[in-house]
Amino acid sequence: MNEVEILLTDILKCRRIDLYLNKLSISPEQKRYILEAIIRRLRLEPLQYILGKTEFMGLEFKVASSVFIPRPETEILVEEALKIICNLKSTDQPLRVLDLGTGSGCIAISLAKYASKKITIDAVDISKEALELAKLNAELNKVKVNFFKSNLFKRLKPLTYDLIVSNPPYLSKKEIPHLSREITYEPPIALEAGVDGLKFLYRIIKKAPLYLKEKGYLILEIGYNQLHPLRNLFENNKYLKIIDIVKDYCNIERIIVAKKYG
Repeated sequence: MNEVEILLTDILKCRRIDLYLNKLSISPEQKRYILEAIIRRLRLEPLQYILGKTEFMGLEFKVASSVFIPRPETEILVEEALKIICNLKSTDQPLRVLDLGTGSGCIAISLAKYASKKITIDAVDISKEALELAKLNAELNKVKVNFFKSNLFKRLKPLTYDLIVSNPPYLSKKEIPHLSREITYEPPIALEAGVDGLKFLYRIIKKAPLYLKEKGYLILEIGYNQLHPLRNLFENNKYLKIIDIVKDYCNIERIIVAKKYG
């Protein structure tokens, strides 16, 4: 469906085919809402914020201007995490997973929904508003995730997790002024990552071995042209080794999969 169809079917609570084949009754309130929504979209506000929701991994997520809108590329990260969970050796205890910078909760909630094994998921974010929305999304999708406020690893226990996943901010300061008008509606805290865009990725890679169990995994989403400097960082890391690089739908190196040794 195009954006107009998505907007109308959502507001009128009808099917796409009904827009063309049936005579629909539109209330004054609905007309007002449609007009307001069109004006907001003409100002290039993302449709997801206008509707207050989006789809990710076949699930519905509430979104607001306090959280980054989930992207299709991040579904690749979730798919890679699910593969690893499936292949990890089963034990009497649930596998422990950590989602750093959870935002809307889309990664943690999708893993909780689709994991083939019993897992316990902790999801952290520095934003109170994001965590409140993530909790709402977990309830909406009927899954259990432990959400709490933390600046990355600050409140976490060492040697706890079988798998750490993160889609951190990875845009550089120089990129921010050149973003499309749509992206500027999203929270800056979810976008900007220092001069080179690597601030949070560096922190995660350096600290992750302290929080991963032996032979645990780290999966990261990265930005365009960031693989080379990150590969150098991994090569100088005594404990983490890259075992896979996964490209996105545009053939861009997007996901790093690393494993802890030693």
